[in-house]
Amino acid sequence: MRSIRSIEILCLALAALVLVWSRALSAHLWPILALLAAFAALILAFRSRRFLPGRTRVRLLTESWSMVVFVSGVLWFTGRAHSALINLYLLPLMLSALTLGRFVTMLQVGAVFVCYLLLAAATPGFDLLSLAMAGRAVGVLAPLLLVGYLTATLAADINEARQRLESLAHEDPLTGLLNLRSFNDLWQREHRSRERGREPYALLFVDINHLDKINEEFGRDAGDKALTLVANCIQRSIRSSDRAARCGGDEFAVLLPAATAEVATAVANRMRNSVYKTTLDLRSRMIRCSVSIGMAIYPSDAFEPRELQSVAEHQMYRDKELRRAPGSPASG
Repeated sequence: MRSIRSIEILCLALAALVLVWSRALSAHLWPILALLAAFAALILAFRSRRFLPGRTRVRLLTESWSMVVFVSGVLWFTGRAHSALINLYLLPLMLSALTLGRFVTMLQVGAVFVCYLLLAAATPGFDLLSLAMAGRAVGVLAPLLLVGYLTATLAADINEARQRLESLAHEDPLTGLLNLRSFNDLWQREHRSRERGREPYALLFVDINHLDKINEEFGRDAGDKALTLVANCIQRSIRSSDRAARCGGDEFAVLLPAATAEVATAVANRMRNSVYKTTLDLRSRMIRCSVSIGMAIYPSDAFEPRELQSVAEHQMYRDKELRRAPGSPASG
């Protein structure tokens, strides 16, 4: 918003400076003063928090199109199609390109073209149908089109890169799940919202069994495939409102809002079955993975997040030991 304000003030200051130096001010004093005052009032209105609150895109559209109208008015009083300020159209086009996208920018380029034709038609000595006029129009408008298009494309690329960086800051790059920091922030917010009414939620901790053996026998790439397999199975087993994260190494955490012990148990069983039924093809061998899962239910198991985590981890390690026990169906 500071950059937009600078663009608008620059446009107003440059227009006022040229109007004062030219003879236009003496010939059209009141219309020019009214034009400058109206645009200055709009700048102040745009900076007010009460102007279209919460509707940023509509606000930006209003600002950019207002600037097109203002520039057209300035050109009318400073020589019309002969005006030295024709490049002021670059300012609203850059504003649209940086904030509103390629489509709106191209619409504004079309509007600027129409405005230029109207200004040329009102300029003495201009023949709209002549080749000289066509060449002049291309020379004036082609740079505006190129600057608008290239700026919009660059802004789109920068925005995509920014979104990618934000995604990397919140996600585990291997599995696409949340990373531990983002999960903890989400968990703390969920705990605070549930704490007031003692509303239940479940926390699951998931650990891949024998991942170290897979790494030793087949290599780190095979271990990464196992991690990705388990992450996908976890995602398929939970609701859209649930959130899963990789905690590092071979451990995952899952937050189940508004889940009772029965719901959490059903989700855990779905995870186990999904992981076991999905096989890894490693060096022409079909490898089955398995997971150990521990759960903690708020508020029946604990009231504080650290206590819930301790309960879930303890249950997970207990589940792992049971599956390692001789004669266990999941041992091996």
